[in-house]
Amino acid sequence: MIDLTTLADLTPGICSVTLRSQGIDDVVRISSDAGLAGIEWGTDVHVSDSESAAHAKEATVAAGLSVLSLGSYYRCGAFGDFGRALDLATGLGAPRIRVWAGELGSAEANEDYWDAVVQDTRRIADLAAARGIAIAFEYHGNTLTDSPATTLDLLNRVNHPNVGTYWQPAVGLSDKQALESLHEVLPHLAGVHCFSWGPEAERFPLRNRKLLWQTVTDVLRGNGKDMDIMLEFVEDDLPENVLNDAAFLHTITLGED
Repeated sequence: MIDLTTLADLTPGICSVTLRSQGIDDVVRISSDAGLAGIEWGTDVHVSDSESAAHAKEATVAAGLSVLSLGSYYRCGAFGDFGRALDLATGLGAPRIRVWAGELGSAEANEDYWDAVVQDTRRIADLAAARGIAIAFEYHGNTLTDSPATTLDLLNRVNHPNVGTYWQPAVGLSDKQALESLHEVLPHLAGVHCFSWGPEAERFPLRNRKLLWQTVTDVLRGNGKDMDIMLEFVEDDLPENVLNDAAFLHTITLGED
């Protein structure tokens, strides 16, 4: 028998970039209407200064939702001003900041580049830890986290308790390959970005990869660590497709489909 007491809780949420053309209040309304539990607010459009951070926090909490994280576009290795991201996350009440592992793919990066990303990540991880905020890498092509092996290599080099990684199925991978990549990074996982794309980055309803996402959520629940699983991009960027994908996300996070 499965011990239900050891199963992790999965929080269904959304990245605000999914609704980039909508204002803060509309993002919250659509997310609430979809029955989602939280929002990762991005700095690309919605949260760009202290006023918008406060607005997003207030609107999110008023709707009974949680702020899941701040989706920043900070590129580790640049030794840039991370204070802005920290201030936005603090004003937003975000427990975590998503960052990018440089701006070169692992095959293009030399040792000096790797060292710069490692040192900068350690620096910002210390700064974030002082405010009780975690750091997680975007799992993405054209960065040092473009494969499970390089992601693990980077995390091992950084070797910081305040740094983890997100995961998403890389474009073009089969379900089997995607699941293998998930299992490899699972011990360091901080959150999941959830979408259904074709091999040419075509956007489909989430249910089009039903077996993949059913299996992903089974793995996450069985891992024993509570996890945010956030919709990121929907077909045609339409709010009604957020509702459709959220309905499917609910069923699989609860193990009902």
